[in-house]
Amino acid sequence: MMGQNSGNQNRLFYSFNLEEHVPKNHLLRGIDQFLDLSDLRAYLAPFYSHTGRPSVDPELMIRMLIVGYCFGIRSERRLCEEVHLNLAYRWFCRLGLEDQVPDHSTFSKNRHGRFRESEAFRHVFESVLERCIGERLVGGEGFAIDASVVKADAARASGIPGKSIDELALGPEQATRAVREYLEGLDGEGRAEALRKNISVTDPAAEWTCAPGGPAFFAYSTNYLVDVRAGVIVDVEATSAHRIKEVEATRTMIDRVEERFGMKPVHLIGDTAYGTAATLGWLVEDKQIEPHIPVWTGADQREEGLIPNSDFTWNEKADEYRCPQGHALRKRRRRFKKLHTHITKANTIIYRASAIDCARCPMKSRCCPSTPMRKIARSVYEAAREVARRLATTPGYRRSRKNRKKVEMLFAHLKRIIKLDRLRLRGPTGARDEFLLAAIAQNLRRMALRLAPPPPYFQFTPA
Repeated sequence: MMGQNSGNQNRLFYSFNLEEHVPKNHLLRGIDQFLDLSDLRAYLAPFYSHTGRPSVDPELMIRMLIVGYCFGIRSERRLCEEVHLNLAYRWFCRLGLEDQVPDHSTFSKNRHGRFRESEAFRHVFESVLERCIGERLVGGEGFAIDASVVKADAARASGIPGKSIDELALGPEQATRAVREYLEGLDGEGRAEALRKNISVTDPAAEWTCAPGGPAFFAYSTNYLVDVRAGVIVDVEATSAHRIKEVEATRTMIDRVEERFGMKPVHLIGDTAYGTAATLGWLVEDKQIEPHIPVWTGADQREEGLIPNSDFTWNEKADEYRCPQGHALRKRRRRFKKLHTHITKANTIIYRASAIDCARCPMKSRCCPSTPMRKIARSVYEAAREVARRLATTPGYRRSRKNRKKVEMLFAHLKRIIKLDRLRLRGPTGARDEFLLAAIAQNLRRMALRLAPPPPYFQFTPA
């Protein structure tokens, strides 16, 4: 017999348990198992007044933001609607059926105020990382570094040439928050803004960049430092989409992880962009970290058909190079009364052959056809570069090349699952907040999927 729903929704009292209506295999159950915000109120207490009306619970706001980033809900207005309707979201946020969901404007007010002043998102990120370390997901032996470009909330049409930045003349009283933040940070950048090709008047700190084969756009870079044991993010840093800034972020993150968690990797994995002489020197000489990084040889490249620098033999004891014909290349040919270091502004030492030797050499047309003598610029960090070249021949280096893919997988997850392919907040602090929250969500998802016990899908009864 066909049944029919009574459609009776006029009951006055219901017996309802929210816990029973959240599936046992729901992702939020696993995340809730590893998320501990018990110390958040004590951490934020100095930033709240001791008088006045009670505020919205900061733990509630953090839990709602985590829900948004875990499930790709980019709009805070829509996030409030989803938490209002979804029983699993209410359960995770510790809200009952009749509890009021905060207004979306509450997030903006707290983000631009006490959350940024207290670095609350950094505090939550580090507490989640501590849990990852406690669960043995972080080995601390090998770290991988990489950066990914994320579009800024700035239209292409909002750009002006860098040389026109003075004509804009935005005063602090009429500028937006992102512009004021940019103006305050100009002194620390150390770069003439007039040299920039394009500057957005909406978000001036965003860098004008482009991906291969695509149009240019304004963007920021999210820099990940990842432990290769389980792919856990141990630090994240927001920078402008500029290669120099991305490489500088490596030092910031490694120093911060060592200071706050006492961890320093045995080896660091990265691509060629991180293989500059200065970076390799810092890793090998200052931090005693093995660089599993290809050496940047852009300055050593020569035209096809000419003898490369690698064909010249270095003699450490004599402090000279020897060319294939056996002639010496030295940094000085006469004695000076005052001792000179011969170090250039590029942190190199120029070794020159004798013009007489080069003029008589039968290989001059293939060695230095347009100059009277052959010159080699040797980096002051050449010893560290040699260490990186030697490590590139080891089996551990080949394993590191495979482990580097774990960073790329996190970036793919960031843009495809979390849907952070374009920023919603403006300014460097806005980018930092979004990247930190995304890293929190990725680490929590990692723990939930790897460590949470699976629910009992099948129950067998004895015969």
